[in-house]
Amino acid sequence: MTNIFVQGGVVAVIGICTVFVVLAILWGTLELMRVFFTKAEKKAKEPTPVAAPAATPVPAAPVPVASEEEELIAVLTAAVAACLGQPASRFNIKNYRRVDGGAPVWNRTARRDNLIG
Repeated sequence: MTNIFVQGGVVAVIGICTVFVVLAILWGTLELMRVFFTKAEKKAKEPTPVAAPAATPVPAAPVPVASEEEELIAVLTAAVAACLGQPASRFNIKNYRRVDGGAPVWNRTARRDNLIG
């Protein structure tokens, strides 16, 4: 009976050691790939340092309080700009309206649940 437990322990230790050895080999391979494949990119991407002008302090001005509608328009403008990959200054959203796609309640609920997580 003791022989069975000893044999099981030996098999477990050999299995665990095998897993860690294979993980170490994979880690080493990935590190070598990182060294070889990222070295050329770093040299090409390094920009020449440019001295930035010293920032002058700006006196604090009162911040206007935006209404909820103005905040929503700002968020929509930022979303459109991010989607199109252009600066937000190119867009001027003046009006918006929610579009109901006519989907059934169960479909809208599933979409909302997928977005929430």
